[in-house]
Amino acid sequence: MAKNYYEELGVSRDATADEIKKAYRKLARKYHPDISKETDAEAKMQAINVAYDTLSDSTKKAEYDQMLDHPQGFSNAGQGQHSGFDGSQFYRQSSGDGADFSGFEDLFGRFGSGFGGGQQRSQRQQRSYRGEDQHASIQVDVDIAYHGATQQITLQIPTYNVYGEPEVQRKTLEVKIPKGMKEGQQIRLNGQGQTGINGGENGDLYIEIQYKDTDRIRVEGADVYQTIDVSPWEAGLGQSIELSTPAGQLKVNLPKNAKNGQQLRLKDKGIPNKTAGQLYLIINIVLPPAHSEQEQQAYQQFADAFAAFKPRAS
Repeated sequence: MAKNYYEELGVSRDATADEIKKAYRKLARKYHPDISKETDAEAKMQAINVAYDTLSDSTKKAEYDQMLDHPQGFSNAGQGQHSGFDGSQFYRQSSGDGADFSGFEDLFGRFGSGFGGGQQRSQRQQRSYRGEDQHASIQVDVDIAYHGATQQITLQIPTYNVYGEPEVQRKTLEVKIPKGMKEGQQIRLNGQGQTGINGGENGDLYIEIQYKDTDRIRVEGADVYQTIDVSPWEAGLGQSIELSTPAGQLKVNLPKNAKNGQQLRLKDKGIPNKTAGQLYLIINIVLPPAHSEQEQQAYQQFADAFAAFKPRAS
């Protein structure tokens, strides 16, 4: 007795679309004529393609379910039974070139060029497919955002081998990172994505730029945050200080009575994008240690001068 389409794919009638696709992929990897050692691989592949083509289409699936529930309504002169139904009215045909294995293309169009078109199929049935775009992320120093750089990077990119099995591909590329890249922006490398099938063009590789955070510097979009150390007298008196920043050497006037954790904004000193970011200086007041007698006396004089100051006053 011939199997119905659900039995052909090994799924129940209440299987979800994802479960149907997963079952089809598993069988396609097993029976594809280019790689299968099964004697009936070609016929089996044809059968599961027909089944998947119907069950993956919601409209055709609904019609097929209706036929299964009411086989007498689909019989030929009252003779047909659903177990012997060949499903030809549900199976999409191409314009004169035979069956259009849409489900098969959806699966193997994402794999490597090893599934380009087996010797089992005629030349007229082969089609070209563009390789998938791929994505990767790299971390670079924030200085590159201000000056740009060309770097050689090695990426480990997930892909599929010719047997449809996931694997990691190592790829070494020379990447030009332009000045002004914001955190999270992407560089597109044409043709460096997954290989095309049957002469189709390769996909593109998109590299997302992330900047390395340090204990002093972090990046958010085009804005840069830098922690700076200042002495109590520089903070209290509002003195002018010189700093080394990603934007270069800068002279900054501190506000009088600056507080620990206070942020100073330097306009347009962040990443020099089309819309320049801001550089935020976060004040960290550092107390000098009092080792010598002279240093301890200085602290005592300081305490005497601020006798009214109560740091733990409620």
